[in-house]
Parts: sequence; C-alpha cells; structure tokens
Amino acid sequence: MDLDPVLLSRIQFAMTIMFHFIFPPISIGLAWLLVIIERRGWKRGDESYQRMGRFFGKLLAINFAVGVATGIVMEFQFGTNWAEYSKFVGDIFGAPLAAEGVFAFFLESAFLGLYLFGRNKVSKAVHWFSILMVAVGATISAFWILVANSWQQTPPGFVIQNGRAELTSFFDAVFNPSMIIRFLHTFDAALIAGAFFVAGIAAYLLISGKAVDVAKKALRLAIIFGLIVSVLELFPFGDRHAVQVAKTQPEKLAAIEGLIDGQTNAPMLLFGIPSDDPPDVSLAIGVPGILSWLAHGDVEAYVKGLNDYPEDERPPFFLTFVSFHSMIGLGMFFIGMTALGVFLLWRKKLWGAKWYLKLLVLSIPLPVLACELGWITAEVGRQPWVVYKVLRTADAISLTVTSGEILFSIILFGLIYLLLGALYLYLMIREVKRGPEPVSSQEVTS
Repeated sequence: MDLDPVLLSRIQFAMTIMFHFIFPPISIGLAWLLVIIERRGWKRGDESYQRMGRFFGKLLAINFAVGVATGIVMEFQFGTNWAEYSKFVGDIFGAPLAAEGVFAFFLESAFLGLYLFGRNKVSKAVHWFSILMVAVGATISAFWILVANSWQQTPPGFVIQNGRAELTSFFDAVFNPSMIIRFLHTFDAALIAGAFFVAGIAAYLLISGKAVDVAKKALRLAIIFGLIVSVLELFPFGDRHAVQVAKTQPEKLAAIEGLIDGQTNAPMLLFGIPSDDPPDVSLAIGVPGILSWLAHGDVEAYVKGLNDYPEDERPPFFLTFVSFHSMIGLGMFFIGMTALGVFLLWRKKLWGAKWYLKLLVLSIPLPVLACELGWITAEVGRQPWVVYKVLRTADAISLTVTSGEILFSIILFGLIYLLLGALYLYLMIREVKRGPEPVSSQEVTS
C-alpha cells in the first residue's frame, strides 16, 4: 500500500498538537483563577481559600509538567517532517518560538517553583506575586505561539529572496492582521477551560461531601467567572474573529459557514448536514442576510461561496464545517451552564442540585474539546496552504523522510501519549479524591 507522506505528516502533527493542547488552556485558566484565590486567602486570611490554593496548585503542577513534556515533541517535527517549511520560514517562524522560550517559559517555570515550594517560606505578598508571574508567563507563552500561528494565517512583513521568506518588519509580522483577535479569542477560551475545571472538581467535592466549605467557595467563584468569560467569548471576541476571517480568509469563511454558491443576502446557517464530493449542505436552516452583514456590513452584500474559488484552493469542507459548528454549539452550552449555575446560586439552590453538580463534573473536558475544535477549524480551514497564499502544505514536508518512517513515529508517539495520558489522569484523579488538605496554623496566622 502506497501511503501519502503529506497526509501522514499532517496526521502526526495533528496528533502531537492536539494532545499537547489539552494542557495549556487548563494551565492558563487555572493559573489566573489561582491569582484570585491566593489573593483572597492572603488579604482576607480565609483558611478556605488557602486550602483551595494549595489544592488547585498541586493540580496546576501536574498539568504544567505534562504540558511541558508534550510540547517539546512539536518543535522537533519542524526539522524532521517539515524540513522544506523550516527552510522557507525559519527566518520568521523561529523568532516567536525563541521569544516564547526566553521571555515566557523560563518566567513561568521559575515562578511556579517559587509558588509551589515557597509557601510559608516567603512573605504572603511574594507568594501571591509568584502565582501572578506564573499566570503572566503562561499568557505570554500563548501570545508568542499565536504570533507564529497567526503569521501563517495572515502573513505580512517579509519578502521572498533566494527561495526563502526573509523578515522585513518584525512589528508587522508580530501584529499581523489576525493576531490580536486570535490571541484574545484563544486566551478567553483558556479562561473558560480553567473555570469549568475548577467548577467540575468543586462539584465533585460537594457530591462526595469533602471539604464542603472549600468546594462551595470554589464553585461560586468558578461559575460567576465562567459566565463572564463565556459571554465574552461569544461577543466581542468570537464575533470580531469571524469578521477578521471574512476579510482575510474568505475561502475559510465559505467553508465554516457552509456557503457553497456565492450570493447576496447570504444566510448564516444555524443547522445543516454537510457532505463532500461535491460540497453540499442538506436540511440547511439559516438566517438570511446575517453572513453578508458580518462579512461586509451590509445585508445585501455579495459573499463568495466555495464554488467561487479554484478547486485546488478550497479547504476541506466537511471537517471545517463540522468542527466550527460543534465549537459554536459548545460555546452556547458554556453560557447556558454557567448562567443556570448563577441562577441556582441566586435562588440558594445550587448546593442541593445534584443533577447540576454531576453535569458540571461531566463538563470538565468540554472547554478543552472546544479549543481543539477551534484549532481544527483554523488549521484545516487554511488548507491547502501551510503559509496562506505563500507556501502549500504539499510543498512543505521533508523530502528524505519515508512514509514508513512517519507511520512508525505515529504509532510510537501514540503509545507514549496513551501512557502519558493514563499517568496524567491517574495523578489528577488521585489528588482530587484526596481533596484539599487542612492548612497549618502557621499559614493561617502568617
């Protein structure tokens, strides 16, 4: 059987990226919630928040460690499977990756050590500052990674010389047309992941009758915080990101919105069943004019459909459409869940609503799934380009790596990730079942 090395390389990269991408959203969101938790424990002298900080700090450490381990693999792939890509964009792509390592990773990891091991050994102010720097470092790390990714989506600030893309404006490359809104959209998604992580675990503690005082305060904080960031993800961040895609990547817009033939008064689909070969949407339900208004600010404006573009420049339709609409569906679920939780809290019925608490536990992985779906939408929707309109994916792979070697590495990485994922779940579940530990008298009074 003749295996396609381009497809195999894409599968391997998707596997490594998606497994790694489980951990950064939780780390970022949880770190910022810990900034709030630790400050309340410090300023209020509240033992419940101090116990909460120690408990969720352990979970952050586990998540961070696995995230680092899985992140290293990705950078090696640029030199193994994507050598032609590395040659072409190394002058540009290497800069944000280097900045991420120098300015973000070391900041995050150094202060994480101080946060975890400095409790009761440094002042309360320094200890709180350490978790603040962890959150800032994690956010800066996300910023630089998204700089690299966004440049591939909307690439400015370069010229092609001697068959390579050479940087002409670092500022233009960093603040490319999709960078700021993509960063805000992704960062807010991480805050949602952190909120549901804390809310789900707090709900489990309540159901189990463990550390009820800690669990109640953690759940109250998480659902209020979660409602705010969930609404922000829809508007303005999601809305503005869609407008940016409409302006800079219209083929992707046509695919995610299921617009096959260009038209005026173009509808935004609320539901539809997509199919490929040829692209089509059956049982489509949409709101006329909304897509035209979103793309051009005029409900009567003409919006190009997939058929308006050459066949070899269209993104895969089915996967792009399904991933985008699944992400949107989950986003609406997050708003509904947190709004319901705030309502139950207001009615003083939250702690006794076992069905809602159980649903929160089951919802822990859903924001991470939404992040993965968003990544699929962005990356599959960019195809057939690895650098939009500049370098095709088929021209970016390594020429000397065989299909058999790539397949072997996929199987090997798959087995390693299964073991690492199982270890991660074991450690997380073990710590959650133990629950928050009592705080020492020294910590309460210091």
